Amino acid sequence: MHFYQYELGKAANILTEELFKLKSGETFVITADTETDPLVVDAVATAAFTIGAKPMVIWTASPLGGQKLADSILPVESLTGALKGADAWLQMNGKSIFYSTPGQVAMNENKKLRLFGFDGATISMMVRCIGRVDYPNLKRFLQGVGDLTNKAKHIRMTNPAGTDVEFDNIPGVNVSIEDGYADEPGIHWLAGQIGWLPDSKSINGVIVFDGSLGPPCGVLSEPICLTMKEGVIVKIEGGAQAREFEQWLNKLNHPQMRKVAHATYGFLPGAKLSGNIAEDERIWGCTVWGFGSTTKESAPSHTDGICLDTSIWLDGKQLTNEGKVVETKLIEFAKKLGEA
Repeated sequence: MHFYQYELGKAANILTEELFKLKSGETFVITADTETDPLVVDAVATAAFTIGAKPMVIWTASPLGGQKLADSILPVESLTGALKGADAWLQMNGKSIFYSTPGQVAMNENKKLRLFGFDGATISMMVRCIGRVDYPNLKRFLQGVGDLTNKAKHIRMTNPAGTDVEFDNIPGVNVSIEDGYADEPGIHWLAGQIGWLPDSKSINGVIVFDGSLGPPCGVLSEPICLTMKEGVIVKIEGGAQAREFEQWLNKLNHPQMRKVAHATYGFLPGAKLSGNIAEDERIWGCTVWGFGSTTKESAPSHTDGICLDTSIWLDGKQLTNEGKVVETKLIEFAKKLGEA
């Protein structure tokens, strides 16, 4: 018997019924690799089948790298065909394949497809990050943060590890709010993120990762300091993991890998530092910086680094203080979510 057996079943029901809103007869593809927990996959497939949907689980070998780097080991044509014919796609791969060829072709050509990305989901993550989340209140909170961020022209972020970076927003470019629901065609991820691409040329200062960085490092044993100039990494400082990161970037040898792909807030009750980037980048009060592939810019890979306990100022007004919400309009929602 595995632990959290009852709670896992409830989380799987919430994922399929409340978040995906699967309907009887829909084709529901779950992709997984040899790093994925089969108990989690089976629980979700069972929940989907109980609704009357048609679950199809596709297992592949685990690639050495995610995204485009996975193409060499994926059955590209077969996987592409399956995803092009699906109504809904749950990505539970240990290494993300969203930016792989099958993922990109399917999202571009299958206009009805609903993707939910939950990379490397474990039983504990299912319970904490899906089964025990107050989705209605979380959605209201995230929308409030998103509205304030959309209105901001200038943003500054700091954290105790040494981050101090400033940038401008691009007028008219709205943030993407991940509230966990995957009931409409398009790209959806685990709840608790608000992300966007700022004006790249305006991003200057220092970003210090002190949570995790994936790939290639995982949980960090020491901070990694990035000096940013006009949205590009110009210097990497730190210890052994900083050198590992720089060597990884050099090996990929692509200019987009040193350019900002997105800025992101993390706000998911229950998320904790685990080494799984899908969870780490949703830790309450963190900020995330992505580099590499975007939906518009191709690159060999994509990496995300976590700045814990971030203080955020929107046009000079403070939103969070070392990860705690201080904006008066949002404190009550934070309390309802157990984060104030």
